Amino acid sequence: MAEPVGRSAPEGPGRTVGEALRWGREVLRGAGCESPALDAELLLGEVLGWTRARVLAHPEAALNPAQGAAYRRLVGRRARREPLAHILGRRAFWGMDLKVRPGVLIPRPETELLVERALAWALERGGRAWSGTVADVGTGSGAVVVALARELPWARFWATDASPEALWVAQENACQQGVAHRIRFARGDWLAPVEGPVDCIVSNPPYVPSGELDRLAPEIARYEPRPALDGGPDGLAAYRRLVPQAARALSPGGALFLEVGYDQADAVSDLLRGHFPGWKVERVRDLGGHWRVVAVQWGR
Repeated sequence: MAEPVGRSAPEGPGRTVGEALRWGREVLRGAGCESPALDAELLLGEVLGWTRARVLAHPEAALNPAQGAAYRRLVGRRARREPLAHILGRRAFWGMDLKVRPGVLIPRPETELLVERALAWALERGGRAWSGTVADVGTGSGAVVVALARELPWARFWATDASPEALWVAQENACQQGVAHRIRFARGDWLAPVEGPVDCIVSNPPYVPSGELDRLAPEIARYEPRPALDGGPDGLAAYRRLVPQAARALSPGGALFLEVGYDQADAVSDLLRGHFPGWKVERVRDLGGHWRVVAVQWGR
């Protein structure tokens, strides 16, 4: 029996690229996917080994039965709301194609702001020759630490996570980008495995309130690791553990950069002021206008 792929779906993807795209878009739209056209195009490109531009440029190209069957399987997975990044096995971040796997948080576009602010801070202090030490705490796939390591070739890095699976993926991504030799990967509780003071700490900790997890999009609620999302009853549990550790670990003149939820900037800013008296607390908005990064650094 053929595997169902969506409500009221046409019989199959047809015989040409154009027919397959129309079918895939309709199936994914019926399944409630946020970007059905884009997803259909990327999935067909995966099957054919083509870029998205080539897929769009050749609607008349023929599909053989094996290609049609493979496309149907991928569309079926996406129609069940499996994340596109899991199906493709990769996610774009900071100009890189990073490996992703189930069990490890998928890098988000908004987290690039965390990289941007930490990088700007380091460049102000030494340009690309800056040779300080950075700790990425709760590294997940390694997106942040790998991006910073590519941009700061003389810096040294730590990447910590409680999940061995996440550390394995982070190391794979660091090796793929040629920066693994400058990153020390360590399993443990936040900053506990890090030896000695560090100049810069970056973190995208879990910040979704526990009661909101089941209301997230199916791609997140069903497929992404809860420990990487669950921030406790008010979403702030990870910050309460991390910030005191950071206050002890930062070297004089250092900086801490944290990603936060859309309504958490005030609470996290207050927490930072309590542990870093006399330090400067800053907040940065994302493209959607929400406070997304809260930072603390020495100086007024």
